[in-house]
Amino acid sequence: MKLDRVAVIGGGPGGLYAARLLKLSNPDAEVTVYEQSAPDSTFGFGVGLASRTQRNLRAADAASLDAIVAEAYSHEMSLQVGDRTARLAHGDLLAIARTTLLAVLQDQARDAGVRLEFGERRHAQELDVDLVIAADGINSATRSGEPAFGADISTGSGLYLWCGTDFALPSAIFVPVTTEHGTFVAHAYPYASDRSTFLVETEEETWRRAGFDAADSVEPGDSDEASLRYLEAAFRETLQGHSLIGNRTRWMRFRTVSCRSWSVGNVVLLGDAAHTAHYSIGSGTKLAMEDAIALDAALTSANSIDDALTEYERVRRPDVRHLQEIARRSEHWWESFPQRMDLPVEQLMVAYMTRAGKVGLERFLESAPDVAWNGIASYANIGGHVEPPEEISDWVLHRPLAHRRGTFDTRYAPASLRDEPSTAVLSVDVESAWNEKATALVDEARACATVWLTGPPDRTAVLTRLDVAERMMRGSDALVVVAVPSTCTSDAVAGLVSARTHLVSVES
Repeated sequence: MKLDRVAVIGGGPGGLYAARLLKLSNPDAEVTVYEQSAPDSTFGFGVGLASRTQRNLRAADAASLDAIVAEAYSHEMSLQVGDRTARLAHGDLLAIARTTLLAVLQDQARDAGVRLEFGERRHAQELDVDLVIAADGINSATRSGEPAFGADISTGSGLYLWCGTDFALPSAIFVPVTTEHGTFVAHAYPYASDRSTFLVETEEETWRRAGFDAADSVEPGDSDEASLRYLEAAFRETLQGHSLIGNRTRWMRFRTVSCRSWSVGNVVLLGDAAHTAHYSIGSGTKLAMEDAIALDAALTSANSIDDALTEYERVRRPDVRHLQEIARRSEHWWESFPQRMDLPVEQLMVAYMTRAGKVGLERFLESAPDVAWNGIASYANIGGHVEPPEEISDWVLHRPLAHRRGTFDTRYAPASLRDEPSTAVLSVDVESAWNEKATALVDEARACATVWLTGPPDRTAVLTRLDVAERMMRGSDALVVVAVPSTCTSDAVAGLVSARTHLVSVES
């Protein structure tokens, strides 16, 4: 297949990267990026690049990654609750200013022969080209103007805002603070020697008690200065006396975008225009640039644009669907984060790392043995100075439990417990552990001495069951048991250490 003309709508990282890759693969093609804003105009502060993303970008185009890495800032990660801190030594975490990333990718696109047109708003239907790549963001005019994409947009219940500060934090940090109105949680990380991203989230009740719902009167394009000054005071210790900086900063609810189809005719969606995933699990920049890699590969191998767009979606959609599933679980975990602040910080770090099923306990123990073992030791009520056992899963399952319903020698629920008259056996078959149906189950558990949760055997259902169990543990005095198939034993073990259930029943 020969491409003569390609148009990219949107000059963000995904659009620029896609343009470069396609131009490198099709040197004779005319590739043009149309961006309605100025070259250095952008929303946001820093962009994070995890190690896996870096590997993917290197395999696709080492030269552009080298240019990005040369401007990036390396950091580690920590979780702080009060005066307790757990640190992870991740030397491969990088961040870069979004403006710098755009400048690098603009240079890389030009070097490849891409034409960049700024200050131009273009529409797909007016472009006479072989292929239109719509990388025009979460508010995509291309997507909203074409019902055939089948867009579905759901909105989270929590609120968050993006801001920045004028110094480099010593590491990426997750830190909650509790004011007279409620708890706010910061997700912050350095992206330059004198800059850090500072994202703050909270639940709606806290947001309203703080009076932030009155900020709807802030003029478009302005920042919510009242909220920035409030949060600046709340996080003064973390900020070390520095100010918070806005960039059209205002409270938002996260929107999860899904589309029935990513292409209509010769127009294909890329990045946030096609899908979004919650910021706590991965950035839209990562998704968009990895979309570009998959799209370029499909166009290189196919015989027609129709075949290429079909292949692009066939290959890429499962990865995106999986990440969106993990992201939804992570989103709900963070929205309910204040409920877990009683946990020892190392145990809370284990809960954080295993919250969405992406990282297992054994993998975390291998990558960060000190923090992970201290968290496991907290679960077992022993000192962290004890040497970790060789077989951690079996060891976790054989820890005793003292509960008001009795003392248990291991975390395996006795089969006889299920048959006791005081035990309620509840089937958990819900799409989300936080929807109305799940809440009804949690309410039912309040009247029970013991709840035994069963449900579908697939892993997604098991993870949801554990999340429902955690809600029951924190919302009632019931002894909670989760039934899992033997194939999900590792998830059960992570759930125990993370205080998501009291006992488990592992079924063959």
